[in-house]
Amino acid sequence: MTATKLHYAIAAALLASLALAGCKKDAEDAAAVTPPAATEPAALPPAQPLPPADTAPMGTETALNVSSVTLGTEAGDDKKIAAAMTTFAPTDPIIVSVATDGAASNAEIAAKLVYQDGQTAGEESETVTTTGAETTNITFTNANPWPTGDYTAEVWINGTQAETMAFNVR
Repeated sequence: MTATKLHYAIAAALLASLALAGCKKDAEDAAAVTPPAATEPAALPPAQPLPPADTAPMGTETALNVSSVTLGTEAGDDKKIAAAMTTFAPTDPIIVSVATDGAASNAEIAAKLVYQDGQTAGEESETVTTTGAETTNITFTNANPWPTGDYTAEVWINGTQAETMAFNVR
C-alpha cells in the first residue's frame, strides 16, 4: 500500500468514526427531549383566601381614616385651616385640609375638585407616612379665575373615596 492510499484509508476511518459519534449524540439528544411517561398531576396546594377589597396596594401599610375635611384659603403652622369656609371668590386658592388618624406607610391622600357639570376642575395628591393623627393640606390654584358655581371636593385614601364636601365659588 502506498502512502497516499494509507492517508486515504486513515481519513476514511476518521470520517466514519466522526459520523458514528454524531449519530450517537443525536440519539442521546432525542432521548433527553423525550418526555417521561404520563403520571398523575401533582396536587395543587389548597387555595388561599383573597385579601379584603379595601386592602392597600402592595408597598403600603395602612389603617388610615379621614377624621375631617375642612376647606379654606389659609392654613396655620399646625396645618389647620385658619377660617373654615364653603364659599370662595373666583381668585381664591382652595385648600382641602384632610385630618387623618391611624398608621400608614406611603399612603396616598388625593383630593379632586369636581365642577357642577361633573368636569374635574383640579386633582392633586400627597404621599404620607404617619403613625398617628396628622393633617395634610392639598392646595388648588387656578391661573384664571375659578368659574362660578357649585363644586364638590372629593377626598381619596389609596384610591378609595373617603369623604366629599360641597362648596361654591361666587
